[in-house]
Amino acid sequence: MAHHQDSRNHTGVGASSSATQLKDLKIAGVWKIGRKIGSGSFGDIYKGVNLQTGQEVALKVESTKAKHPQLLYEYKLLKHLQGGAGIAQVFCCETEGDHNIMVMELLGPSLEDVFNLCNRTFSLKTILLLADQFLQRVEYIHSKNFIHRDIKPDNFLLGNAGHQNTIYVIDFGLAKKFRDPKTHQHIPYRENKNLTGTARYASISAHLGSEQSRRDDLEAVGYVLMYFCRGGTLPWQGIKANTKQEKYHKIMEKKMSTPVEVLCKGYPSEFATYLHYCRSLRFEDRPDYAYLKRLFRDLYIKEGYDESDREFDWTVKLSSRNLGPPSSRTQHAMCSQDTRTRTKRDADRPVGARSGERDRPHHFSNGNVGNPSMATNPGGLSLMVQERTSLVDQGDRASRETSTRKEETKDGRWAGGRFSCLPLLCRRSPTKG
Repeated sequence: MAHHQDSRNHTGVGASSSATQLKDLKIAGVWKIGRKIGSGSFGDIYKGVNLQTGQEVALKVESTKAKHPQLLYEYKLLKHLQGGAGIAQVFCCETEGDHNIMVMELLGPSLEDVFNLCNRTFSLKTILLLADQFLQRVEYIHSKNFIHRDIKPDNFLLGNAGHQNTIYVIDFGLAKKFRDPKTHQHIPYRENKNLTGTARYASISAHLGSEQSRRDDLEAVGYVLMYFCRGGTLPWQGIKANTKQEKYHKIMEKKMSTPVEVLCKGYPSEFATYLHYCRSLRFEDRPDYAYLKRLFRDLYIKEGYDESDREFDWTVKLSSRNLGPPSSRTQHAMCSQDTRTRTKRDADRPVGARSGERDRPHHFSNGNVGNPSMATNPGGLSLMVQERTSLVDQGDRASRETSTRKEETKDGRWAGGRFSCLPLLCRRSPTKG
């Protein structure tokens, strides 16, 4: 579960009384809670140990009195995803007193952490290696009938020792079933949805209030790649506004007015090709994942990188520094685990649904930005949305674009609803699936 932009304390977990209560707990008689390694608006994360084997784990904790408990939902979803590469192993989810506790695999630092470790500069080689793993993770999640809806650097973690070249995707608190696993019936297209995800990386369709589908996860991946290419700055960072809704509106306007070619200027054309492709997809289209992976794999070869060399920029730095969770940073709220921590940056937190209230429409003073048909047309956004380049002040990292949190239960929870499969529209032939 990601951060909620709300400043309210949803959990109460982390208070000294709770910490004392938790200290003596043994989960399922096997797992003992250790020190806290992170916290967020939905709960805290502790390091723990298996008393029988000595295995170190992460424990996500939320209060049973939380307004909108989410841990059981995330546990069920992670169980559903078990076995996929880059998916954290989960062991159990128990209620102990006033707390729901999920025990799971302990992971390493986030990509945002190692980006900072590398002086906020990644080589093209590393970015292409990341692109390949991002696409593999997203494709796998989609193959299991879910969309993630909060793709961002903080939600990708390194594996622990021995697995630091494997990128894990975490934080499924905003994930939503997009099709029925038996009938492959896709969820219906809807409008006037609240923004769900993190505004900085959200697709334009999501900003416009459209129901999200597979295309939106992929567009978010494109923005994450450009964030790394551009040294951690996107044109819509650092925007000032009096209210969150006004800020989201301004971010959307900036995304729409920035041509893809401008956003990607100075970088290989494959990045622009990728974003154009994502924006060309219609709501139910099945993306051509193989085409997208091939786009970056071919560039990797064209750039002269050794196909057998899968080492990232941070590999040597991590081995020499044994990076753990910096005490000065706070771990991503309900991310699955880990030694990963980060500074609280309001603007990088997700805003979302599953906050118990019905999705509300976005109200813009001047109506929809850009082509009026964009909000109502479930087709591709391909040529309509554009990006630009203006460097953003680094101070923005102290106030990240907020995002929206979880969607209403009956619309997005594990329990389900009517969901289906999708066609593919690209420059290639459309396919359903």
